Amino acid sequence: MTIEPAPICGKHQVSKEWRPITFEYSDEGISIRVPDVYAWVCPKSGEASFPPETVDELITTVRDLLEAAKRARERRSVLTQYVISVGQPGVSATQIRAA
Repeated sequence: MTIEPAPICGKHQVSKEWRPITFEYSDEGISIRVPDVYAWVCPKSGEASFPPETVDELITTVRDLLEAAKRARERRSVLTQYVISVGQPGVSATQIRAA
């Protein structure tokens, strides 16, 4: 197994850090937050870059969530905020809430 060196931030010329961040996206009044996404992050600016497979997963996930949110908005749902967890056994009903 080959260990690749950390990428260098082109603007600040410092090594990026591999750490979790919260990915945020907004479109047409809909906001999506995906916490704990690992990315290469510039320690000076906080700018994140993602491996290609993470980008692909984020695009698919955001697209699916946008479609669901737009359908909810079209039917004028009184529920306007959702918390969704995947792959976390033992999540209780109080942890999955809509406000």
